[in-house]
Amino acid sequence: MEKIDSIGIVGGGPAALFVVKHLISENIYPQTLYIFEKSARIGAGMPYSQEGAAREHVANVSANELPDLPENFSTFIQRKPYPQHPDFSNYHNINEYKVIPRLILGDYLEEQFKILLNTARKMGVTVKVFTETIVTDVRKKDQFFEIITSENVIYECSATVICTGHHWPKKFEGNTKSWYDSPYPPSKFSDATNYPIAIRGTSLTAVDAIKTLARLNGTFSDKGDEITYTLNEKSSNFSLTLFSKRGYLPALRFHSEGSAFSEGWIMSQEEIYEYKEKNGGFVDLNYVFERNFKQPLRKKNEKFYNEIKNLTIEQFVEKMLSLREELDSFELFKAEYYEAQKSIERHQTIAWKETLAAFSYAINYPAKHFSAEDMIRMKKTMLPLISVIIASLPQSSYREIIALYNQGLISLVSVDDESHVEPHQEEGAIYHYTDHHTGDERSDYFRMYIDAVGQQPVQFNDIPFKTLREDGLISSGYLKFKDTNTGKLQFEEDSRKILKVDSENYYLRVDGLNINDHFQALDSYGKATENLFIMAVPYIAGLNPDYSGLDFCDTAGKRVATSLKSGIIANKIVS
Repeated sequence: MEKIDSIGIVGGGPAALFVVKHLISENIYPQTLYIFEKSARIGAGMPYSQEGAAREHVANVSANELPDLPENFSTFIQRKPYPQHPDFSNYHNINEYKVIPRLILGDYLEEQFKILLNTARKMGVTVKVFTETIVTDVRKKDQFFEIITSENVIYECSATVICTGHHWPKKFEGNTKSWYDSPYPPSKFSDATNYPIAIRGTSLTAVDAIKTLARLNGTFSDKGDEITYTLNEKSSNFSLTLFSKRGYLPALRFHSEGSAFSEGWIMSQEEIYEYKEKNGGFVDLNYVFERNFKQPLRKKNEKFYNEIKNLTIEQFVEKMLSLREELDSFELFKAEYYEAQKSIERHQTIAWKETLAAFSYAINYPAKHFSAEDMIRMKKTMLPLISVIIASLPQSSYREIIALYNQGLISLVSVDDESHVEPHQEEGAIYHYTDHHTGDERSDYFRMYIDAVGQQPVQFNDIPFKTLREDGLISSGYLKFKDTNTGKLQFEEDSRKILKVDSENYYLRVDGLNINDHFQALDSYGKATENLFIMAVPYIAGLNPDYSGLDFCDTAGKRVATSLKSGIIANKIVS
């Protein structure tokens, strides 16, 4: 059993849950464990509580895809059935491949967190959980961190893990009527809206808004395998217009042959550093694409592998997106639904999609070791395809969207990078864009506007812990350019995104903070800040391209715990 003085976890959602899980699995039992959570609950976080979900919202994961926790989901339902949800009202009838309502998943995660904390207590840990508590600052004092709350109470910890989760800042919301900078919490939409509404984005965040607004203005009804939608009499002018830079709707869930999200499947740290030593100090994106996409695909579907084996990343992405660009978005949406249904009914995966989703997860770890050129390339080429495929939109959500489409109540407008939205002086917004079909410039007014592009990165200057910034214990994320001339050209084009150290060394500034492989914060000199870990997903987006989800929390939590354990052992040896 390992002992350290105290650990403070800022944020008490799923990320914190998995940190505690792995502290226990690594036999790390501090004298005191502090958990600070701004809401009234622990474990659920924003996505799985009323802060981010209502009854109609479902997760894009099923019971069979959840990471290991003290109690499996079916056992939890046996102990605590949900009569109001027919699929989860009886333990014996549970289909483990069925997606879980987000509020039920939040209850499950909360229960598991409580079980883990009780386990820690049994091992002699003093657990102090502070709910409805906002942490305003974190600062280093001698060998400890001081965690400061809004009540100006200071807690001293020898290690700090920042797990503050999603962040939805308000830009115009509250100042402009019917302008919403996010659809969260959904409870802020409470009235029918008898007029057209603009939604920016087609992500799962946008789907959340669609599901809530549709229910305020009409009723969904089951009709066999289909769902129909009927408008309320007082909502005859209700409609939804989605604006998307690429005009893609999210891909649907299909049968998965088991989770590929495992620590053993991704590049190990040893492999990463061995590769870097032999390849000029960088991990090459082409190598990771071959290792974590093409070769796993070859084992799953050799026929498809042979079709793409000689394609570059750019050629592969162009091949897979070309169909989306040629077909009407909703017609393609329907075609993909039938493909996904066939996959589920036959228990056959769609190999390239499953492998791409696993690749997206695996790329997090070598991405910190890419050259700046490869990071730019990946964001430009791979991420547009990955973001569509990994959405895994549940079939029930698809059926509701198609019900709205069949009634002519939802449409999708493809816009370019020059499009922009501005608040209307009285209410709602004006959407400025170029009509994709006619080439005409348009400025459309909507009485309600919702920004639903999904979680955006938090930049260095917006990190709320002021003292960590001022004392240089955290820093912006940077990646070095492999080629000096490329870095120089990028610097001359836009010096805001490029750091010039000298005439030979240029660095790309990426979103959020600099961290190492253990999720340790790096200071302004690039040195790890001992015992300070960053797992808040919006803070580390630049170096973790696919940084959300319970699988990510599980893997990151393990890396934090093993790093703490290594530090404990090292300190014992020194002393």
